[in-house]
Amino acid sequence: MYERVGGEGFFVDLVNRFYDGVEHEPLLRPLYPADLAGPRRHLAMFLAQYWGGPQRYNEQRGHPRLRMRHAPFAIGPAERDAWLRLMRASVDASRAAEPDKEALRSYFATAAASLINRFPEPGTLGASPLSVLE
Repeated sequence: MYERVGGEGFFVDLVNRFYDGVEHEPLLRPLYPADLAGPRRHLAMFLAQYWGGPQRYNEQRGHPRLRMRHAPFAIGPAERDAWLRLMRASVDASRAAEPDKEALRSYFATAAASLINRFPEPGTLGASPLSVLE
């Protein structure tokens, strides 16, 4: 997919659109550092590598270990939903062909769900961990 969608530039643009949304998302913004340059660079490198591009992420940061890297942050269904909404909007705004967009959406839905590490009490608002996936 890396080559099909346009290489590194595609993933840089995708991530920049996403983080432009994060800057104005009150639920997510507190989870990130004041300077988003590092997270932007890291996510773009990771996605480019994951989808068939250069192995720069592993060379610079080691194995992705997504769950471990995200463990310090309180990620519940609401945070997952907000993150996924912004990432889906970024994918939808991209120039990728629809089959590639669908592959990206599917990957992001699975990845976002796997990072949930805080669960609401049963019977409370937000107790359904599958709300975005339905």
